[in-house]
Amino acid sequence: MIVSILIFILIFSVLVISHEFGHYSIARRNGIQVNEFDIGMGPTLWHHKSKSGTDVCVKALPIGGACVFDGMDTLDEEGRKKLDEHAFPNASVWARIATVLGGPFANFLLGYILAVIIVAFCGSDLPVVQQVMQDSAAEEAGLQPGDVITKINGRSIHVYREVSLESIFNYGEQLTITYERNGEKNTVVLTPKYYEDDDRYYIGLVGGGETVRCNAFTVFQYGWYEIEYWLRATYGSLGLIFRGHFDINDLSGPVGIVKTVDDTYTETKQYGIPTMVLTFMNLTTLLSVNLGVMNLLPLPALDGGRLVFLIIEAIRGKPVPPEKEGMIHLAGVIALMILMVVVLFNDIGKFFA
Repeated sequence: MIVSILIFILIFSVLVISHEFGHYSIARRNGIQVNEFDIGMGPTLWHHKSKSGTDVCVKALPIGGACVFDGMDTLDEEGRKKLDEHAFPNASVWARIATVLGGPFANFLLGYILAVIIVAFCGSDLPVVQQVMQDSAAEEAGLQPGDVITKINGRSIHVYREVSLESIFNYGEQLTITYERNGEKNTVVLTPKYYEDDDRYYIGLVGGGETVRCNAFTVFQYGWYEIEYWLRATYGSLGLIFRGHFDINDLSGPVGIVKTVDDTYTETKQYGIPTMVLTFMNLTTLLSVNLGVMNLLPLPALDGGRLVFLIIEAIRGKPVPPEKEGMIHLAGVIALMILMVVVLFNDIGKFFA
């Protein structure tokens, strides 16, 4: 468990540092003063003042982080008038939008770099059908082993896991599947069948057993396909939440991630360090993309919530009154803290179950 906790701290630190450095680098490029670069939360364990005037702090709790821009907490108009040109509120609205987007973008970039490394060593799964289940929608539509799925509902398919996503996110809607057989393209229309035991719909295909080895050129292409897959998986999962497929007990926070890390470590250590490292890199890719997506949600206290106010400012030509924006973000922070506490207790209950 100690090893798993250390791995968790390492993974979380990489995610947080990359995210906050994305904010920091764009802010500095636009002349915005960054007063603090925080890694973690809670009491400060160590800090160092950089030449740019930024206080780099390592906090006691290895979760979260922050970039504190000069003037960002000044809510009254009189106080903002006293700020210098390097304060966050005095930067152009487009500079502030770019700064807010810098964090999520850095997470997507980190995920892509990791994905390229992973496919360089492991390759990627091709969308080739290995087996067609008996009495399934796929069998009735005439699909056969060896067929290469190229499109579903007009969306290009590059890895077999995307076919699995279409099945997971399907609620009985018709699917138009384009595939190649013996060099010829064909299209079928089918409706996945509902299986009461699993409470979900299935296409009836099994695949993923055939992989492609990437060279120096295709490794970047398939690295992008990996990020595409994780983005679709993340957005699709959010859609399932709104459809009521998941509930609060299915959410996980830091404690839940520690449990996942511990399970992954236990399962992979028998296969050697290279396998274990690549597996944790894959987990980090997933978490990095998730962090980027979640931060872009238009919710108060998140980067997406701040973007909403900045976009309104860009359209109106003047900012939303800072005290009103501050109240909304404060309400968002309180709601987020309550959610974190609920998730924490759920995680602890699952951890010791």
